[in-house]
Amino acid sequence: QVQLVESGGGSVQAGGSLRLSCAGTGYTYSSNCMGWFRQAPGKEREGVASITADNSATYADSVKGRFTISRGSADNTLSLEMTSLTPEDSAVYYCAADRRGGPVWSDGGYSGTWDRGYWGQGTQVTVS
Repeated sequence: QVQLVESGGGSVQAGGSLRLSCAGTGYTYSSNCMGWFRQAPGKEREGVASITADNSATYADSVKGRFTISRGSADNTLSLEMTSLTPEDSAVYYCAADRRGGPVWSDGGYSGTWDRGYWGQGTQVTVS
């Protein structure tokens, strides 16, 4: 059974930092794109960052320079280091994996292929 589980969300003051983690089971993640997405209340889900099987990372412009995506030493783990957080970063953050997901776009868009991939249940990040 494929499962992605996010952790590390919480509440933080503006300017603070958080580190999100995602652990996957039941799937060969090493050959897949993995990514972080977020959805704020009343807004569409947007891409935050993605990383390919060869560790090429891309970011939405809204988080570039503040967030860092990385794979763990185990190929089935994914992290998102978030710094200089602002209230606009508040959202539910989701981890996803897909063989052909592709990079998130600079405007936060992403290929519909991701929607057919595997997703975690999400973790809440609140910045005040």
